[in-house]
Amino acid sequence: CVCVCVVCSSHCGAARSQILLQMGKGLFAKKSIKKGEAIFLERPLVSAQFLWNALYKYKACEYCLRALETAEENARRLSGIPGLSLPHPELCRVRPELHQACPQCQVMYCSSECRQSAADQYHRALCLGPSQEDPDHPINKLKDAWRSMHYPPETSSIMLMARMVAVVKQAKDKAHWQKLFSYFCSRAANEEEEIAHKLLGDQFRGQLALLHSLFKAALYDDHLTRWFVPEGFRSLFALVGTNGQGIGTSSLSQWVHACDALELPAQQREQLDSFIDQLYKDIEKETGDFLNCEGSGLFLLQSSCNHSCIPNAEASFPNNNFLLKLSALSDITPGEEICISYLDCCQRDRSRHSRHKILRENYLFVCSCPKCVSQMDELDVTSEEEEEEEDEMTDV
Repeated sequence: CVCVCVVCSSHCGAARSQILLQMGKGLFAKKSIKKGEAIFLERPLVSAQFLWNALYKYKACEYCLRALETAEENARRLSGIPGLSLPHPELCRVRPELHQACPQCQVMYCSSECRQSAADQYHRALCLGPSQEDPDHPINKLKDAWRSMHYPPETSSIMLMARMVAVVKQAKDKAHWQKLFSYFCSRAANEEEEIAHKLLGDQFRGQLALLHSLFKAALYDDHLTRWFVPEGFRSLFALVGTNGQGIGTSSLSQWVHACDALELPAQQREQLDSFIDQLYKDIEKETGDFLNCEGSGLFLLQSSCNHSCIPNAEASFPNNNFLLKLSALSDITPGEEICISYLDCCQRDRSRHSRHKILRENYLFVCSCPKCVSQMDELDVTSEEEEEEEDEMTDV
């Protein structure tokens, strides 16, 4: 992977710091990067599956979020066709014979390596043992409260915050992990409160105190008292809300990509493509748009990337787990900032006013990327269609 330089405003000289204060952090290329080239691969410090996603039976490795259903099992469940058979089943990479459960609480992992990594990093502090299904266990009460306040589509998870606590609890060098988490962007107190309320939604503004109380009851640790006071809890909220990177995995999607790569005679290719097209129609009718195992993670390098409405890099998860790959969307020159987009493709095509509205409400900054600067003379008008879509958006 290509070398990059991470610059944080708190560690720069005075002149450099003044420039970067508006940016927070930044990632800059140290050498030329070609379009399509991998800039880096990165594992998250912590990650967690979304709670509603797990409740809806999207099975994923508790550690790396790799999908645990075979492509055929996944297709049967999503399409509602229990007898469905997929052609070319050998293309599915899921290996159920390698899956292992925690011997205490029975949560599943894709391999013994993931089970051991979870135990070593955080799971011992969070394992519910025989109380896994007990609704009165403090951690289950916290999960239930979060689900009642944060409906799909989910944008973050209280369990990401829980795993941060658990990592520090289990760590021998607690200061090291607290320092790593401190690298993520921090906000002023009023901004943190605004982000926390945005993440929950206006209808649950009064529920933050309840969530804080349950979080403290389930996870309190003397080494992390600052995270358990109301201000510290809001700070964690803002941290995961503005830095959490969505992670999506799917054994069916991987199978489809493998099918696309097959070299087949024209008639067989047409038959396979027709089968896949019909399968997606059946899935859309039965399940809708939510097809993947989904969660979020905190990535130290990726979170250092600033936003641009014309990004020169994008993240993907090519290994069907939490391993993030940042790739160049265009040629990048030495010293050039590496930028991603906090908006999806459709949002980036909206007017400058609409983009600014989304970014201001969800990330509390005004974008001054080249695209926004070139459109400064546009009228500050948002179409009715865009306003309706923005009202539905809950991303932070």
